[in-house]
Amino acid sequence: MSIRLRLAIQFGAILAVTLLLFALAIYFATKQSRRALFTQSLFKRTLVVGHAYAEGQESRNANQQASYRRYLRQLYRTLPEEEGRVYDAANRLVFREGQGPAKPVPAAWLAEVRRSGRAVLEPETHYHETVGLLYQDARLGPLVVVASSVDEDSRQQLAQLRQLLAVGLLAALVVMGIGNWFFAGQALRPLRRMVQEVDGITATDLSQRLTQAAGSNDEIGRLAQRFNRLLDRLESAFAGQRTFVRDASHELRTPLTALIGELEVALLQAERPPAEYRRVLQSTLDSARQLNELTNGLLQIARASDDSSQVPMGPVRLDELLLQAHEQLLRRHPTCRVDLDFREGEEANCFTVRGNEALLLSAMLNVLDNACKFSAGNGGTVTASLARTAHHLTLLVSDEGPGLSPADLQQVFVPFFRAATARAVPGHGIGLPLAARIMALHGGTVRVESEVGKGTQVWLNWPI
Repeated sequence: MSIRLRLAIQFGAILAVTLLLFALAIYFATKQSRRALFTQSLFKRTLVVGHAYAEGQESRNANQQASYRRYLRQLYRTLPEEEGRVYDAANRLVFREGQGPAKPVPAAWLAEVRRSGRAVLEPETHYHETVGLLYQDARLGPLVVVASSVDEDSRQQLAQLRQLLAVGLLAALVVMGIGNWFFAGQALRPLRRMVQEVDGITATDLSQRLTQAAGSNDEIGRLAQRFNRLLDRLESAFAGQRTFVRDASHELRTPLTALIGELEVALLQAERPPAEYRRVLQSTLDSARQLNELTNGLLQIARASDDSSQVPMGPVRLDELLLQAHEQLLRRHPTCRVDLDFREGEEANCFTVRGNEALLLSAMLNVLDNACKFSAGNGGTVTASLARTAHHLTLLVSDEGPGLSPADLQQVFVPFFRAATARAVPGHGIGLPLAARIMALHGGTVRVESEVGKGTQVWLNWPI
C-alpha cells in the first residue's frame, strides 16, 4: 500500500469517526431536548385538565357542564392519541377523556404523585409518555390528573434529522476521500521528485544534488538538505579515495621499479664480483625498506581515518610519549640535534590526555622526523616544546630548514604532496597529512607556519 493511499485512508477514517460522533451527539441532544419539551407540555396539559375539571364541577348548570366537557374533548384532539384522567382523593377514576382502551394506573404510582407532586409513569417509549400531577382544589380536595400522548412531531422530525445526518455524513465522506487523496498527493509530490532524482545518482557521478524548493523548511525539505550533505561527504570521500589510490600507486611504483630494475641488471651477467652483488643487495634492501615505510604510512593513514569509537582510547602522558619519540628519532637521525622543553604545570599529571598511544606516537614522530630531515642539510637545531595553557596542551616543533612558500603551505595536508624545496629530501609526503588525521581523531588540531629561509613551526594542540 502506498503512503498516499495509507494517508488518505487514515485521515479519512479519523474525520469519519469525528463526524459520526458529532452527528450522534447532535441527534441524541436533539432527541433529549424534544423529550424534555414534550414532558413539560404534558405536565401543562394536566394543569389545564385539572382546572377545567374543577371549574366544571363547580358549575350548577347542566349546559355549562356540557360545554366544559365539549371543551375538554376539543382539547384532547390537539395531541395524537391523547388521554386524560382525574382521580379523586380515594383514588377513584372520576373523569376520563381520550382515545383507545383505558389502562389501569397502579395505586403505588398515584401515591408517589401525591407524595412528590408530580411523576412520570412511562418514560418515553416509542414516543409515548404518561405523566401525573397533583392538583389541589379547595372544594374537591387533592386530585391526581394523568395525561398521556404520543409525540408524533418528534417522531417525524427526528426521522428527518436522521436522514439529513446520514446523507450529510455520506457526502462529507466522499468529499473528504477526494480531498485527502488530492492533498496527500500534493504533500508527497516533493518526495516522488526526490525518488526520481535519487534514481539518477550513481557511484560514477556524485555531483548531482536533490532539488530544494525555495523557502522549503518542512520535513521533506530538511530530508533533502541532509541527503545533499550526505552526498557532499560521499563525493568528498570518493574523490579522496581516488586521489589516495592514484597517489599511492604512483609512490609504490617508484621503489618497486627500482627494485625490479636492480634485480634485472644483476641477472644480465652470469658472473659478477662479490662487491657488485653486495651493491645490488644493498640497493634492493634500501628499496624494500622504502617500500615498507610507505606501506606502513598508508596503513597508518587508513587507521587514523577510522571512527574514533572503534579506536581504543586511554590516558596517555604526552611528556613520556615525547621522550619515547625523541629516543626513536635519534636512532633514525643520529646527527640531528633535538632540544626538548617541558613547561611543567602545577598538577602532577598536567600533560595527560585521553587517546591512543600508538597513533599519538606516530603523529609526534612524523612531525619530528620532518623537522630533522629538513634541518639536517644546514646543521640546524630542532626544538620541541610541550606546554599547558588554560584550554589546551600544545607541542611546538620548530626547525631551521629551508621553509615553505605560501602556495606550498596551503598544500601541506594533501597526501603525497611535496614542496619544491623538499624534492631532494627523502620522503613520501604523508607525514603531516597522517598527523592531521590522528589529531582530528583525538579532537585536536595541527597548525603550520613557515617562511622561506626561516624554517617551519608546527603546533599540535589537544583540548583539555
